[in-house]
Amino acid sequence: MTPERDKPDSTRFEALMLPHLDAAYSLARWLVRDSHHAQDRVQEAYLRAFRYFHRFRGGDARPWLLRIVRNTCYSWLKTHSQQAEMLEFHDEELHGASDPDDAFGGNPETLLLRQAQREEVLSAVEALPLHFREVIVLREMDEMTYECIAEVMDIPVGTVMSRLSRARALLRQALSHPE
Repeated sequence: MTPERDKPDSTRFEALMLPHLDAAYSLARWLVRDSHHAQDRVQEAYLRAFRYFHRFRGGDARPWLLRIVRNTCYSWLKTHSQQAEMLEFHDEELHGASDPDDAFGGNPETLLLRQAQREEVLSAVEALPLHFREVIVLREMDEMTYECIAEVMDIPVGTVMSRLSRARALLRQALSHPE
């Protein structure tokens, strides 16, 4: 047995799962489109993950956890579909004012243009159908490999690649021809 396996379950769970809290929240936020509901879904997912932690067989904990987050979000979306469709995406960190001391030297015009571009891209991602939005978030924002995405989404790697290609094409189209 490895030293990691010898730890009590709660200590081992914390060591393996808590480093992925930000990725779990990011995925949930993009799936349910609301920060408060995302926090609730992540909390629910972590409770499920802890309850079934004895089934975790080692390896990379991130895909295992994100699959639970994904399933939790999809279950919630099924029961709250009308409400979820009406929710507007809000994230103060991503949509808030930029830090004037960032890499652009605090030039107000440049900051404003960058902020507008960022909001345009985020809006385009938000407008994607759920299965395309999900694959874009996991690949481009969470920088997961195709194999990890396939594990999280429980689909073949080829399907990940085709969805990602289609999602990118939809984003290019939305960003080149804004409505």
